[in-house]
Amino acid sequence: MVGSPTALADQEVETKLRKAAQNHGMYIPTGAFWGGEDIKKMADRGTLKALKVTMKKHPSCFKLNGELKTKNEAVRTEVCVLYDGPVRGLCPLAPHNVNTMAAAATAAHNLGFDQVQGCLVADPSLKDFHIVEVETWGPGNKEAGSAFHVHTIRKNPSNLGVVTGSATYASFLSSMLGAVGRGPGVHLC
Repeated sequence: MVGSPTALADQEVETKLRKAAQNHGMYIPTGAFWGGEDIKKMADRGTLKALKVTMKKHPSCFKLNGELKTKNEAVRTEVCVLYDGPVRGLCPLAPHNVNTMAAAATAAHNLGFDQVQGCLVADPSLKDFHIVEVETWGPGNKEAGSAFHVHTIRKNPSNLGVVTGSATYASFLSSMLGAVGRGPGVHLC
C-alpha cells in the first residue's frame, strides 16, 4: 500500500511501481477522494476526458513548501488560490496536503498527474471544515456544456491548524483493511 500517493508524482517512482504492479497488487488509499472507483472505471474505458480536484482549507491547515508557503503566509482575510494546474507540479509543493489529488491522478490513469488538474485554495473563513470538490467530465463537448459532468463536494469536519480532516482517519483505516487479496494491478482502497 502506498501510504502517501504524492510519491507517485515522481515519474520514475510511478513508472517503477506501476511496472511492479503488473505482478503484484499496488494499493492506493483514497482518503478524502470521493468517487474514485467510478473515475477509475471511466479511465479504464477511455471515457474520462477531464478531472479537477479543488481543496479548500483555512490557511493554518496547509503544510507547504516553496512559493506556495510564502503565498499562503500572506493570506489574511481574502480567499486566495494558491495553485491551479497539473497535479504533478503541486505534489512537491504540498506533499502533506494533496494525497487526495494524487489518488485522483492515479485513478485517472488515462490522464495521469500531468492532465489531472489540482486547485489549492486558502480560505480564512473555513474554520470548521476542509472542502474537497471533484469535477469529472466524460464524453461530449465540455466547452459547450454538453459533456457528461459530475461535481461532488465533500465537507470534512476539521479543527484549525490540522492538515487532515477528522473523517479522513476512518477512511484511511478502511483503506488499510481493504488492501488485501485483489491480485496484480493498481487498486484503490
